[in-house]
Amino acid sequence: MQQPNGDAVNGREWSLYNAATKRYEKTDWAWLDVAPGMKTAAVLERGLPVDRIGLMSLSTGKVQRWIKVDKSVGGVQFSPDGKRLVATTYSHNPDGLFKDAPVRVQGASEDGDGREMPGPKQSRTGFYVIDVDSGQAQFSERPAKKDSLAAMAGTGRQDFSWSRDGETLWEQRLDQPGRNYYDVNGRLKSLPRQKTDLIFPPVTASPDGKLVTGGFAGGKDGQIVSAVLDAKTGKQSAVVPGQQLLAWADNTHLIAWRCDPSQCQPGKGEFRNQLVLVGLDSDKVTPLSGFRKAQVEYAGRWNPVFTKR
Repeated sequence: MQQPNGDAVNGREWSLYNAATKRYEKTDWAWLDVAPGMKTAAVLERGLPVDRIGLMSLSTGKVQRWIKVDKSVGGVQFSPDGKRLVATTYSHNPDGLFKDAPVRVQGASEDGDGREMPGPKQSRTGFYVIDVDSGQAQFSERPAKKDSLAAMAGTGRQDFSWSRDGETLWEQRLDQPGRNYYDVNGRLKSLPRQKTDLIFPPVTASPDGKLVTGGFAGGKDGQIVSAVLDAKTGKQSAVVPGQQLLAWADNTHLIAWRCDPSQCQPGKGEFRNQLVLVGLDSDKVTPLSGFRKAQVEYAGRWNPVFTKR
């Protein structure tokens, strides 16, 4: 979205499921995350970064209370048990594109000339770990690395996320595949790296922790399948239908993106995809959504966000 001063915002439009109407309905929030149990959502108002976090009831759609913070927040995520929040702080809008931080876009002319476009600012300052019940917040300073690799990411958003056990926090590395891990006080941790940490996009683990999602494993014979890996060794344990594995429904079933088999060919048709439910012990594919429009840069392209029931 273009701004009057020449800046722009590459923000998100969030929709939440309404159990009464059985439809997803658009919201006005700039950011949200749904707590495990699906009763509460943490919400941020537009104009990121902001100085308060709302806790909204999903049954009424109303904010029950606000948690105020001294340092402005641009992203927030519930811990796996829903008792804490990690809120990443920024001095500028992490989704903003700024005229005074231009990036050069390569032109189509033979001489290689391009044009300048508004670019992101790496403005992360750190993070809060917040107790949901009391609202007590502890801040840790962890500024963004303002280097060429960060700029190449094309976004100012460098949020912190919870590990699956809720004991540590992590950020995606920009210089190589993998993650940096921190304790809840912001201290860098030297954890034994698992082979699955090197996969991007980040893996997601089965509820029992034994398996994790792997990458696309088809292509040789035209199959549209992805790998499931052993969480400790990184070795392939199974393959299931789908282009990209997103979340676990239980220990043997996953939610995945899958393109239309009749139209999906290498380099063609892969972006016209839908959410499907697949299993480790069956080739059965159960559609969960309609197909997305076959344009990766389409402004209305939607992406799912998952949480535990």
